[in-house]
Amino acid sequence: MSGPADPPDLPEPRRGDPGKPLEPGAERSDEFEVAGALLTDVGGTIGVAVLSTPGMIAMMERTAAVLAYEALPEGAATVGFEVRVKHVGAAAEGATCVVHAKLTEIVDDRKLFFDVEVTEGGRTIGVGTHQRRVITVPPAEG
Repeated sequence: MSGPADPPDLPEPRRGDPGKPLEPGAERSDEFEVAGALLTDVGGTIGVAVLSTPGMIAMMERTAAVLAYEALPEGAATVGFEVRVKHVGAAAEGATCVVHAKLTEIVDDRKLFFDVEVTEGGRTIGVGTHQRRVITVPPAEG
């Protein structure tokens, strides 16, 4: 479960305890370095590389997706449905950020609602909400 915005130092998601259901209040945080595909210099207009808004959103989505994935049964995963975030601060290239997702609500056993945030050194970089939908996926090849 990796993609172009996944920093290489993040662990691959693993299924968790099958007896532990996904419930509101579940949380996950991951630390990441602002580097590579997460960067922008806004087309050369700002003179430095910083965490891009798409990169920040990708990290928020990934964290929510992994939180859900680790609690869902085999054959289930999630896809992003809606993102509402504000990018309120800059994080420079090389900065260490923390991305946090908290599941706040589950509707119809398939609609997942999250609060998401990225911080760097105690400063909020981005904050908002994210929705995901549970889908059926083919079994993993092994």
